[in-house]
Amino acid sequence: MSEVRIRRRYIDCAWGQLHLAEAGSGPAVLLFHQTPRSWDEYREVLTILGRRFRAIAVDTPGMGSSDPLPQPPTIEGWAAAMAHLLEIEGLDRVDVVGHHTGGYIAFELAAQAPDRVRRLVLSSTDLLNVGARAIRTGRRGIDEVEERDDGSHLAELWQRRAKYYPQNNRLLKRFLRDALCTEDPEDGHRVVARYEMEKRLDRVRRPVLCVGHARDRFAFGGQDRLAGALADAQVRVIHEGEIPLEHTAAEFAQIVTEFLSAD
Repeated sequence: MSEVRIRRRYIDCAWGQLHLAEAGSGPAVLLFHQTPRSWDEYREVLTILGRRFRAIAVDTPGMGSSDPLPQPPTIEGWAAAMAHLLEIEGLDRVDVVGHHTGGYIAFELAAQAPDRVRRLVLSSTDLLNVGARAIRTGRRGIDEVEERDDGSHLAELWQRRAKYYPQNNRLLKRFLRDALCTEDPEDGHRVVARYEMEKRLDRVRRPVLCVGHARDRFAFGGQDRLAGALADAQVRVIHEGEIPLEHTAAEFAQIVTEFLSAD
């Protein structure tokens, strides 16, 4: 089998540019990353999905190499930006995949444009309601560090994330590189904590796959709560799965391929 290559480019939008990476050809699949990452979270997944699909990983506005939106960020605003991307690219109907923050953007895109989304994969995505928002708002964010002139906040950010990562400095380097591209690496988590997801549940009527990562201490278990609140959802668990999607990229890509290829 020939190697699937990743191509990177920018899309001109009304407010600036969106950066994306894509691989392969065929039915389109959009992939949205967690906070404060970039398309790089899907680097390994892209080359696997690209064997069967046109896999497109998009940098969320204000993260990676995408320009921020002019207004304060919201899940609704980010999803509207992705809907704008569909218009520009002429994509009438797509499958959508999201991990952590990207899962909420994917969910909201399906709520805003239900006729444009065929199937939905929500990875490490919990059900957000009043109680869940209160918990998120009341705790210190994992990436919340105070910037200091001596740069010690970068070491603190590394150490705070290292507790939730496998013993793999390569993955932490990729995380830190992405975090430095944002104005505030915690801001995306604050955006999620304000999202009133429960008000959108009845708008998502497409088949949904909720993926749980058993070693993700922030989100594991949420896949069952969310699936139980949706009309047409199933659950898969990756037992070695962690917060960084790259850790089990091959298994995740296989699960996504099976779900998107099902009759």
